[in-house]
Amino acid sequence: MSEITAKRAKSARTALMLIFFTQGFAAMSTLPRIPEILTQINVVFAEWGLIIGLSGLGALLPLAFTNKLVNRFGTSIVIRLSAFGITIVLVAIPWITSPALMFLLYFAQALMFSTFNIALNAQAVAFQKKLGRVLLGTFHGSWSLGAALTTGFSGLLVSLHMDFKIQMIIVPVFCLLVFQFAGMKLLSDTEERGGAEPKQRKNVSWLKSPTYLWLLAIGLFAGMWPELVVMDWSSLYVQKIYGDSYSTLTGVPYAALGGAMLIGRFSISTLTKRWHISTLSKWGGIFGAIAMGIGVLASLIPGGFWVNVFFFTLAGFGLAPQVPSSYSAAGHVRGLSTAQALSRISLVNAVVAMLAKVFMGALAQGFSLQWAFVFPISMYFVAGLVAGVVAKTSKRQANETATAYPPTGPMATFEG
Repeated sequence: MSEITAKRAKSARTALMLIFFTQGFAAMSTLPRIPEILTQINVVFAEWGLIIGLSGLGALLPLAFTNKLVNRFGTSIVIRLSAFGITIVLVAIPWITSPALMFLLYFAQALMFSTFNIALNAQAVAFQKKLGRVLLGTFHGSWSLGAALTTGFSGLLVSLHMDFKIQMIIVPVFCLLVFQFAGMKLLSDTEERGGAEPKQRKNVSWLKSPTYLWLLAIGLFAGMWPELVVMDWSSLYVQKIYGDSYSTLTGVPYAALGGAMLIGRFSISTLTKRWHISTLSKWGGIFGAIAMGIGVLASLIPGGFWVNVFFFTLAGFGLAPQVPSSYSAAGHVRGLSTAQALSRISLVNAVVAMLAKVFMGALAQGFSLQWAFVFPISMYFVAGLVAGVVAKTSKRQANETATAYPPTGPMATFEG
C-alpha cells in the first residue's frame, strides 16, 4: 500500500471530519420543522409515514451505480457533485405544499444523500485502512456533532420565528461551500487506492455474497433504525404528547440522543483499547433499548419531558458503536471491494428501512406514538443480540487485535 505523508494524512483527516460534520448538519436541519412541514402539506401521521417511507426508494438507485462512479471518477468527485443535488433539494423543501411533490422531493433527497453517503464512507474506510488506525468512530462522531448542533440551532431559529424559507437558503448554501472546500482536500483517486484495492475485481453475485455480509446488513438496520425513528418522529412526539407549551423544544430529544452518540463515537478509540468493539455494541444495544423504553414510559408521567430526554441521552450512548461497526467491517469482506460491500449492506438496509418507515407511520396512526416506539426499541435490542452473535461466531485471525472488529485492521471473515 502506498504511503502518504503525515501532513497529507492530517489534511485528509480534517477534511473527512468536516464533511461528516456538515453532512449531519445538513441532513438534520429540517428536523425541528417537521410539525410545520406536516401542516404545510396537510397530511396525517399515516400519510407522513408513507412519504418518508416510500421516498426511501430513492436511496436504492445509487446502490446500483455509485460503485461504478467511484471506480471511474474516485470518491472525492462523487462526493462533491452529489453535494449540489443535496443543496437544491433542501432549498426547495419549504416551498412545497403538495404531498405528491413533497414525496418526489424526499425521493430526490434520498437519492442524493445515498450517493453522497456511499462515496463518503468508502473514502473514510479506505483512509482508515491506509493509516491502520481506529478512525471511523471519530468520523461518525463528527456527523453526530453536526446533527446535534443543527437540531439545537434550527430549534433556536424556530423560537426566534425565522421564516423556514430563509433558513433553508442560508443553511444549504453554507453546507455546499464547506463540501466543496473540504472535498478538495480529500484523498485523490490515486492516493485512495494506493495499490491495495484494484479498480477491477471479479464480480461476486449477490447470492454468493459471504454470510458475514448478511449478518452486517441485519446489524446495520437494527442499529440504525432507533436513530432514524428519533430523527423522523421525535419532534412530532414532543408536540403530540407534551403540547404547544413545548413547541420550542421539539428538537431537544434528538439533540440529547445525538450528543450522547457524539461522545460515545469519539470515545470508541479509547474504549476499544480495553473492550472488544462487538462487546460494546452488544451491551450498548441491550441497555440502550432498556433506556429508550424507560424514556418512552416517562412520557406517561405529567411533566416527564426532561426524564424522557435523560433516558434518550443514555440510549444515545448505546447507539454510538452500532453503525460504525457495520460500515467499518464492510471494508474487509472477502472478495468484495469497499464500495461493493457498502452498496450491498446499504441496499438491504434501505429496503427494510423503507418498509419499516411505512409500518411506523401506520402504528403511530392506528395506535399511538408511545406504542409505535416499541418497534425501534425492539430493533435496538436485536442489534445487541446480533453483536453478541458476531462476537461468539467470528473466526479470529491470528494477528487480530482488540480493535480488529469492527473499527479497523484485519477482519474476521465468514465463509458463505
